Formats: sequence, C-alpha cells, structure tokens
Amino acid sequence: MDGQVINIDKNILGGTPVFYGTRVPIKNLFDYLETGESIEIFLRDFEGVSRNQVIRLLEMSQKLIETSTNILNENFA
Repeated sequence: MDGQVINIDKNILGGTPVFYGTRVPIKNLFDYLETGESIEIFLRDFEGVSRNQVIRLLEMSQKLIETSTNILNENFA
C-alpha cells in the first residue's frame, strides 16, 4: 500500500482523490494542517493512511508548487 499514494476512482467517493487503499480524501490532510493539527494527529485519526504516504504526498505537492511557480514566472517574464 505504501508504494502508491493517491487513488482516483469514480466508484470511491465519486472520484474524489483519496489516499491509496483507503477512503480518506487527500483534502482531509490539508484541512488538518490548515487548522494547525499535526501529522501525528492526522495519522491517529486516519489509521489506514501511512506516514510514508503523507510524506510522499507533501513532497509531490511541493514539486507541483515549484513547477507551477516556474511556469508562472516564465509567462510573466
């Protein structure tokens, strides 16, 4: 289960992106972090999600932001 991070399947929560192997929406992690909760609390509340999945998702998000920033900077230069 730790190999894959995100699953999008129209039969699981109508296609909402979830942590692979669970029905836990990815958005839940960001909601927790936005309100100041820790990753530990998130993992405690959603036991089906692994720490590795959370770390990999955050790394993927960082890469997406960096890539988007580079693309936006190129378009405004």
